[in-house]
Amino acid sequence: MTSAPIGHPVYRDMPATIFEKMSARARETGAINLGQGFPDAQGPDDILSAAADALLNRSNQYPPSAGLPELRQAVAAHYGRHQDLDLRTEEVIVTSGATEAIAASLFALVQPGDEVLLLAPLYDAYLPLVERAGGVARVVRLMPPDWRIRREALEAAVGPRTRLLIFNNPLNPSGSVATQEELAMLASFCVDHDLIAICDEVWEHVTFDGIRHQPLMAFPGMRERTVKIGSAGKIFSLTGWKIGWMCAAAPLATLLGRAHQFLTFTSAPSLQWAVAEGLGKPDAWFAAMRADYQASRDRLVNGLRGAGYAVKESAATWFVTLDLTASGIGLDDVSFCERIIGEAGVAAIPISAFYPDAAVTHLVRLCFSKSDAVIDGAVARLGRFRASIG
Repeated sequence: MTSAPIGHPVYRDMPATIFEKMSARARETGAINLGQGFPDAQGPDDILSAAADALLNRSNQYPPSAGLPELRQAVAAHYGRHQDLDLRTEEVIVTSGATEAIAASLFALVQPGDEVLLLAPLYDAYLPLVERAGGVARVVRLMPPDWRIRREALEAAVGPRTRLLIFNNPLNPSGSVATQEELAMLASFCVDHDLIAICDEVWEHVTFDGIRHQPLMAFPGMRERTVKIGSAGKIFSLTGWKIGWMCAAAPLATLLGRAHQFLTFTSAPSLQWAVAEGLGKPDAWFAAMRADYQASRDRLVNGLRGAGYAVKESAATWFVTLDLTASGIGLDDVSFCERIIGEAGVAAIPISAFYPDAAVTHLVRLCFSKSDAVIDGAVARLGRFRASIG
């Protein structure tokens, strides 16, 4: 046996993520899990039935690596209807979830030494995937209370080796949505610096208060330099299905497809057929889905505020953030999360985990994609904890 360290350092030296830790502790202790982002419900009955029917009555063999034609066509048509994008079928590649789409995009487009701009708070997969692809991460911090993207911060981070920008909109964990002005600025910035934007837009349908998602791909100069990533798991509350996609102009899509074929190659055809049907649902279905989640958001926010917590506004996603400082709680986010899982029986996620340098330590993320009973139970427990610490 060699005495040299085994494995790639990106993975060998990686600690367990906070999501793993908190979910494991929730399972062990029976705590209410408002940490990991998944719904309580099973998902839409008609989509589940379509998948079951396809499993029993259609092919269960390899579909094309790029995805079933029916799903690729459905994705293109869906974005034409909902976001005014003109996509062709060959510009859509179906993936095993959005995380695989992010990995395939980075492995296809990053050459050793290329710099990639990341906006923190960030999804924890971004940084290790950039590094494993041979890239160098340049992190730009977005800060509360507004989480806004500012050109001067981008200009300070960009350099001659910068090739890509990863952009998550709507943004998890803040629940913020980029403004028209920010999107126009980002498009201009990418064009000026000849950057490709990898747009993680998995929350595009989960927006509230009348806000409509705007894809960066639709802005001037971005059609040929954008990879748009979407997720059926987030749209249809079917996170375990792991059906996602990436959309890009044909030259980029060819490269993305080549990387994808050596990651997962393909995904279950029954699920692909069912998602294709779901994407054709009427506008009223998507409006009702948003309204249901908005009601859950409001239930959690109002309950927490009534229990003495300060909670920030959330315009999208399944998450709200609790402000410890504004709540008069003298704990940092990690300490608070450790205490509430043990003393209150509720799991949450510290926002510092979304920054490589733990730049923000006074905010905590809570998931509201839960039943009313679960939300009410968590609020009651957190209320008792708030009262106990004065």
